[in-house]
Amino acid sequence: MPERAMQNIGEDNSLLLVDDDEPFLKRLARAMEKRGFEVETAGSVIAGRTIATSRPPAYAVIDLRLEDGTGLDVVEVLREKRPDSRVVVLTGYGAIATAVAAVKIGATDYLSKPADANDITAALLSDDDALPPPPENPMSADRVRWEHIQRVYELCDRNVSETARRLNMHRRTLQRILAKRSPK
Repeated sequence: MPERAMQNIGEDNSLLLVDDDEPFLKRLARAMEKRGFEVETAGSVIAGRTIATSRPPAYAVIDLRLEDGTGLDVVEVLREKRPDSRVVVLTGYGAIATAVAAVKIGATDYLSKPADANDITAALLSDDDALPPPPENPMSADRVRWEHIQRVYELCDRNVSETARRLNMHRRTLQRILAKRSPK
């Protein structure tokens, strides 16, 4: 994959990675450098906007939810400064509404975490007309359910009773689910 990817990248191989998960950001940066990209990283919306304004890259991978705001703000700045940039939005909370919003403001593709470097590279380098191939290891239905429950739990400030009410689920059932490890 790395050799083929290097052929498709083009002369400008600049890549901006924006994510507030530092270990993930470092791993992804190393993996993308191995694939031939010249990587620059940012851990916040402010840092991402600064880089997008001063040195707009040819490619970008931007996390949707960051500690200081939404990655869509970085996508908008990047689209203003460099309309031909290819942008992939990543998130741990996949939802149709956010996917539509990301694509409307100019994202090339939208991937749910956990996406690996091969999935991201394929999305960045895919033809506009061609659909990207399906992921090799998509999340199981149990994992998607678990991720959704975790998201609602976090949005309810880790309040079990409020989360159970919003999910229309019995509180004890929710407690059992939360006590278990995440499914694969």
